[in-house]
Amino acid sequence: MALTHEEVRAIAHLARLQLTDEEVERFAGQLSDVLDYAARLNEVDTSEISPTASVLPMNAPLRPDEVRPCPPRDQLLANAPDPAGGMFRVPRVLELEP
Repeated sequence: MALTHEEVRAIAHLARLQLTDEEVERFAGQLSDVLDYAARLNEVDTSEISPTASVLPMNAPLRPDEVRPCPPRDQLLANAPDPAGGMFRVPRVLELEP
């Protein structure tokens, strides 16, 4: 499936990328190759293969839940970069409107 330069520019716009004309030319070929490969994978007969969520066996070691006492606050805050008033101080992530 050959992508046009306009399609590559539209994809770049959605990804918030600014591409030069040379990059558009190069990526048109590369993205077309990726789409061609994905189309080839769709042609593989998988009717005899059962659906799987993972190819790895499900043998995650889980420990039983048990109630344990919480460490003292001073110990928890010992490695905090900037504790304040017995709490973790973190940078502000929201701007307050005036």
